[in-house]
Amino acid sequence: MNQQTRTLIFNFSALLVLFGAALFLAKLFFVPYLFAVGSAGIAICHLTTPTKNMNYRRRRLQIFNVIAGLLLTVASSFMFMNRNEWILCTTIAALLLLYTSFVTPKEK
Repeated sequence: MNQQTRTLIFNFSALLVLFGAALFLAKLFFVPYLFAVGSAGIAICHLTTPTKNMNYRRRRLQIFNVIAGLLLTVASSFMFMNRNEWILCTTIAALLLLYTSFVTPKEK
């Protein structure tokens, strides 16, 4: 998967996660499905990122991204079970993604 496709899938999945988390209070039946599809898209984008030519620091940050993607999928399973732990998993994933977005060195 090339970088442009991965970016497009990630952006669309992030919007689905955002709408799924925001609409959860409305108790609509399709909201967990939105969140699950979005979290799966984010996890796939991070899991398919090639790490062969990355330095140690970038690989470590990529591991944080993978953990965040997996936490989002766990959060979607909690959402299907109507448990409130999905909020904790989503918050931890958001903090990990925020950390990696600020610490990741810029490409030249």
